[in-house]
Amino acid sequence: MRFNSGQLLAHTSTANPQNAPDDACSTVASKRWRVFKRQSVVSLMIISMCVVLSACTVPKKKTSTKASPTNLAELNLQMGARYLELGMLDVAKEKLETAVAYDDNNPEIHNALAVLYQRLKRDDLARTHYQQAIEQDTENFGTLNNYGRFLCQALDYEEGLKLLKNAVDMPLNNRKWFALTNIGLCYKGQLKVREAEKSFRRALQVNPKYSPALLEMQLISFSNGKYMSARAFLERYLEVAQHTEQSLWTAIQTERALGNQAFAENYIQLLLTKFPASSSADKIRLMTHN
Repeated sequence: MRFNSGQLLAHTSTANPQNAPDDACSTVASKRWRVFKRQSVVSLMIISMCVVLSACTVPKKKTSTKASPTNLAELNLQMGARYLELGMLDVAKEKLETAVAYDDNNPEIHNALAVLYQRLKRDDLARTHYQQAIEQDTENFGTLNNYGRFLCQALDYEEGLKLLKNAVDMPLNNRKWFALTNIGLCYKGQLKVREAEKSFRRALQVNPKYSPALLEMQLISFSNGKYMSARAFLERYLEVAQHTEQSLWTAIQTERALGNQAFAENYIQLLLTKFPASSSADKIRLMTHN
């Protein structure tokens, strides 16, 4: 609290007139007044000095808690991967590019960036980041799986299958069904149906509820004329996932082949409701008009 010396002295000098000293005591009173005044001024000077010294005290520096570049890279990687999973590609791109700026030697960041650029149809950048990720960690089965799938989609089947099979053979890979399903898709792209079916079945042996493999087996079973098997794979698929355009179209053809027109009609209405702008819906409308 700051004290105003003018206010304090004014208060002292305005004493009640009835209590003022008489003439006989005026000298003593005057001396006492001068002593009191000097003491008050000294006290105020001391208080003022204390206030000034307190105001000039230098605060202690706080201990720095700034995150390291590695930690910031990991944080942005986690956020970027989550946004990528949610399909928010613009935000994912921002976070992942920030992550790689903090740490260019993290293979997980390069793997995530490669997946991002693949979705953005920037295959040149996707390939670059996949290669960097593998150079930094040759034992990362997740990267091998992703890059192998990418190469198969780019029609480089030989190199793609090589990477996917390496991923399956890694002892620490506890999610082999991903690579096995991608191997099946790679064979499917080459029209090697038997090899594709073997791979899909192997994937389902490891994970019986993996929906992409179940969906592929529904289609293969229908193509092979195994209509009851196709229906069974669809039922298993619907226990873990929702209908797609492909699952409904195959289901319609399956039930027609089995002579169950009522079931086929139900699937037709479901397809028209869920996927009205799809090519399968266009086919149905065309067949209905004809």
